[in-house]
Amino acid sequence: MRYLPLLVAGLLRRKTRTALTLLSIAAAFALFGMLDAVRVAFTAPESLSGIDRLIVSSRLSLTQTLPQAYLARIASVPGVDQVAHADWFGGIYQDPKNFFPNIAVSPAAYLDLHPEYDLPPEQRQAFLTTRTGAIVGQALADRFGWQVGDRIPLQATLYPNKDGRDYWLFDLVGIYQVTEPQLRGVERQLLFRYDYFDEGRTLGQGTIGWFVVRVRDPDQADQVAQAIDRQFENSTYETTARSERDFQRSFARQIGDIGLIVTAIMAAVFFTLILLTGNTMGQSIRERIPELAVLKTIGFRNRLLLVLVVAESTLLLLIGGLLGLAMARVALPAIRAASSGQLDVVMAPQSWLTGLALMVAIGVIVGLPPALRAMRLRIVDALAGR
Repeated sequence: MRYLPLLVAGLLRRKTRTALTLLSIAAAFALFGMLDAVRVAFTAPESLSGIDRLIVSSRLSLTQTLPQAYLARIASVPGVDQVAHADWFGGIYQDPKNFFPNIAVSPAAYLDLHPEYDLPPEQRQAFLTTRTGAIVGQALADRFGWQVGDRIPLQATLYPNKDGRDYWLFDLVGIYQVTEPQLRGVERQLLFRYDYFDEGRTLGQGTIGWFVVRVRDPDQADQVAQAIDRQFENSTYETTARSERDFQRSFARQIGDIGLIVTAIMAAVFFTLILLTGNTMGQSIRERIPELAVLKTIGFRNRLLLVLVVAESTLLLLIGGLLGLAMARVALPAIRAASSGQLDVVMAPQSWLTGLALMVAIGVIVGLPPALRAMRLRIVDALAGR
């Protein structure tokens, strides 16, 4: 701490240049914070919930349906405990911007297989007995101000209604919450009864989007998945069984490899940042060669000068980087609002730690070349202007 005033004085020697460099660093780390939060949002939650569940879907595509008759054959596979099914509906509420997942499910079995959905018993019973019944997560209910007893119209985009209407009506009979905070993303969906959906649609009757399978022993999940797929080898509708987490990640992959995209963007940004801050530190040290010679004259050792120059560049990165991460933290609610709540973007502790590591690493990288020059500086040459 005794040399901190000296470091600050070095940074303030050219205030405008330092301010512009700090803004560039802050912008780079603000971008890093926001992109890393988006990457985390597309990562399946690490939770114990669902470790005993498999998802069975078409081998060709997630949009390809399977026969409902597959349910009994899947249930007969050794190691399978229970099977439910679901189908993507794709309805729109009021405006396309109000997108949220709406899924037709086999009500009793689906809720049995998802114990993390905390639904009051009376609301669960209402869902099982109300043909047009639907349940939503607490986050989705809060978003639209829905309450139990409301009627929710969804405009049909994939499945026209036999009644001739371009929309479907659902009675909201329950609002569930999740038992684990990291699963709160599933509170942004609407679930309704498959039988009501299958009876009312004009095409695709008797087909299923995917099956949810609970295995008796999670350690045997891979073997059970392979046995299920063997049941339907060389058939018209071949299947692929995988863990629920892999199934969730497959949705994210439809818009690209999020991790690769983020890494590529940030590599370009930080490469530019290294060039910028490296030039700033190099120019600053060149301007202060006589001052460094004086410091050597009054007893500052070569190693101490090296440490001071590297510390100055690291301090510059830390100030700008922390400011940028703070800006990202403040901006994330705007991203959440722009995505209509679908991207639950938050700054994870790992993002802060990674950001701090990058600040220190870049500080050392850009500070080391001018620091080595300062360490090797000869007093006579410096004072003579050579």
